[in-house]
Amino acid sequence: MRRAPTASLEEEIVSADPKLSRRDFVGSLALGAGAALLGPGLLGGCRTAGGAAPASAGRQATGWDALPGILARIRPPSFPNRDFVITRYGAKAGADSTEALRQAIAAAHAAGGGRVVVPEGRFLTGAVHLLSNVNLHLSAGSTLAFSTDPNAYLPVVLTRFESTELMGYSPFIYALDQENVAITGEGTLDGQASAENWWTWKGIRAGGWKPGMPNYNSARNQLLEMAEKGVPVEQRVFGAGSYLRPNFIQPYRCRNVLIEGVTIVNSPMWEINPTLCQNVTVRDVTIHSHGPNNDGCDPDSCRDVLIEGCTFDTGDDCIAIKSGRNADGRRLHTPSENIVVRNCHMMDGHGGVTVGSEISGGVRNVFAEKCQMSSPRLDRALRIKNNAMRGGLLEHIYMRDVQVGQVANGVVDIDFTYEEGANGPYTPVVRDVDVRNVTSQKSRYALYLRGLPNAPIYGVHLEDCTFRDVAEGNVLEYVRGVELENVTMNGEPLTEASLRA
Repeated sequence: MRRAPTASLEEEIVSADPKLSRRDFVGSLALGAGAALLGPGLLGGCRTAGGAAPASAGRQATGWDALPGILARIRPPSFPNRDFVITRYGAKAGADSTEALRQAIAAAHAAGGGRVVVPEGRFLTGAVHLLSNVNLHLSAGSTLAFSTDPNAYLPVVLTRFESTELMGYSPFIYALDQENVAITGEGTLDGQASAENWWTWKGIRAGGWKPGMPNYNSARNQLLEMAEKGVPVEQRVFGAGSYLRPNFIQPYRCRNVLIEGVTIVNSPMWEINPTLCQNVTVRDVTIHSHGPNNDGCDPDSCRDVLIEGCTFDTGDDCIAIKSGRNADGRRLHTPSENIVVRNCHMMDGHGGVTVGSEISGGVRNVFAEKCQMSSPRLDRALRIKNNAMRGGLLEHIYMRDVQVGQVANGVVDIDFTYEEGANGPYTPVVRDVDVRNVTSQKSRYALYLRGLPNAPIYGVHLEDCTFRDVAEGNVLEYVRGVELENVTMNGEPLTEASLRA
């Protein structure tokens, strides 16, 4: 094991966020944010099975005490008992119903709200823009199938691509600065994305791309460069010819959002991406989409979010909590906070519950509980990914009562070497990660924790956890303050000595 860095905790945390003052820092320690977990060495403060309880354990246990107050604030919107059936506005099964949907949404909004109903049948559409007090409701047996023609998502709108703001293709279902919006029902949202259209824009053979075909790399690099230089968002225009794929569902700067019951398939990119929103409920949604960057649900710089009862079978992270990328995330300086994930089923994906990597605005208060995760193609259960180009303060991340069948890599994975790794001036900080009553049946690693020389990982606590059939043990680099209480791996107590091995 490498020795711990010598920089002080205060220096490292404040450097991670130039707007975090010394007063903020001291105050956070007074609230028990994890300083007591630190020891003089890489694993200082580690408790083995049967050892004395560290003083910090009681404070960490109270993290869940905040959950009832958060849930009390998360209330789905309600809508007037009025239906606006799209067939009354000219929609026909098998035909383009974009204009009928637009008229029905406008009528519902003008009337003070109601349900815009998609009846049984398969209806084709381009971009759908929701307005305040409108619930887009998909009846049982209905499918809303989205055009594969990129022109159906123009003109450009204010959006984020991989957590960087731009004027780009409209998301398939979009709302900007609205209140009380919903997508509900038993029907299906079909993005019709495949290796014949949207997925080729990624520029990888697994997405159907072949040499000589266009891809998004040039536009993506240009967008990131513009963001680093502080180019105003209205000048970051990436429409036709940019190959920056739209997300599927993106309420943007909205309040009181509900997405419930629907099935989502074949997305170009991220499926559900509430951005800069407050009071969001995603409930009983089923997602099957295996394209590149096909994240299931990505709250991005959002506050008070509940994701429950959902099934994720995805080509990327099942849930990925984000808060802006690099300079753009620091510019808006809006963390994701008070995110609750419970009673979900994670199948294929890169991570079950993920924080990052576009997390420059920070994250705090993440609660994941009572989930089931298992697939040979699910890479990790709890995943936190960051680097020195992102930076950000990531704290108070809690998981409990999770059953993991099989994952391909680590059960608990915190990695600062992701993509750019140490090549950047912004120190990532992770502290106060608490994992309790997590059981896994098969994995490559139990713990995969990789900090950086000037950015160790702080305050990881595991309690009442069982890791079975672990092929390669654990990986720890630049880690401070691991606490273990009643943790076993492959039938043996997980100890400080075994972590050092």
